[in-house]
Amino acid sequence: MDDNKEKQKQQQQRVVVCGGGVIGVCCAYFLAKKGAAVTLVEKSSIACAASGKAGGFLALDWCDREPISELARASFNIHRSLALELDGTQAYGYRPLHALSLSLTEKIQNQSPAPTTSSSSILPTWLDGPAKDTKTIGTTETTAQVHPQLFTRTLLSSAVATHGVEVIIGEVDQVRLEGGQAQGVVLKGRDQVIKADAVVLALGPWSCRLPLLSTLFRVFGLKVHSIVLEPRNPAAITPHALFLSYYSVQGGKPIDPEVYPRPTGEVYICGRSVETEVPDDPEQVVGDPESIKELQRVATSVSSQLEEGETHLKAQQACFLPCTDDGQPVIGEMPNVKGCYVATGHSCWGILNGPATGAAVAELVLDGLSSIVDLSPFSPARFVGVRKQ
Repeated sequence: MDDNKEKQKQQQQRVVVCGGGVIGVCCAYFLAKKGAAVTLVEKSSIACAASGKAGGFLALDWCDREPISELARASFNIHRSLALELDGTQAYGYRPLHALSLSLTEKIQNQSPAPTTSSSSILPTWLDGPAKDTKTIGTTETTAQVHPQLFTRTLLSSAVATHGVEVIIGEVDQVRLEGGQAQGVVLKGRDQVIKADAVVLALGPWSCRLPLLSTLFRVFGLKVHSIVLEPRNPAAITPHALFLSYYSVQGGKPIDPEVYPRPTGEVYICGRSVETEVPDDPEQVVGDPESIKELQRVATSVSSQLEEGETHLKAQQACFLPCTDDGQPVIGEMPNVKGCYVATGHSCWGILNGPATGAAVAELVLDGLSSIVDLSPFSPARFVGVRKQ
């Protein structure tokens, strides 16, 4: 019996997945579920960057006019299946919800509130700020949410417990190549090579730290700020995701913050994005104080339930979204490097598109072709011969 198990293990395809964010974890999960022997390498901790600090919003059809439409629709449905499989409602806050768009002007302290002019039939009672032009843009059939950090860590825990995924904390220095074939990865500062039949690079905004990738395409970081509030009366806040056009009393262009109540009782608010250099260490990412204060003013203007005296500020933070020059993710085998795959550049849709990306990469690595979604529009080969700016 033991000999049979050892023989079966030796016949498994060995895959190293680099990156412990949602994309890397989804790749590891589906690869292991399909029978690969998977090692996941993460520099810091699981979901320590954008996958732990994102909003966790899911939409079925919001990308329908974009190249990622098929990917998004497939992934939305896989999220529902995973929630049933992993008890996602309890484990990581999966739930359908309504989404609203509205305009809002900053509330001035001690000023009488301006009257709300939006339709009361769709406006949640806790949203008592001066809202205008409220529209329903998502229903419980087409929009949902997860707690992104809990989702990512729950999925990895299942992959470890059920499918034997090994997790190593360490920084990938390079992909070991022989004759144009990936043979594994070398960890920085260690005399250690993790041997593999295939390597998946899911390094988010840190992708271009590897010359193997940066010589072909650019992934840059878009820094987004967020706060997490714990209201005194969380039961009063219903599951409505809010997409705002927010006007400051100081004038200037409106900003577009987003508000996500979570079933954990928290309220997550994000906004203020800027392209800037990504630090080497994910733990060094901190928010700009002025951007954080602005999000706190947004919270106060949205609802009296979110005013400073009514909430505890649980987190003030920032993260980097991985973006590409053409606005599309990069998913597929690297040209002229057999057995080396990349999955990055998902921008603000990483949490949504993680499951379908992972399932498609697993098929591509183990079967040679993805049947879940056509990955050809996202192939890194599209950058061959394109001059980087």
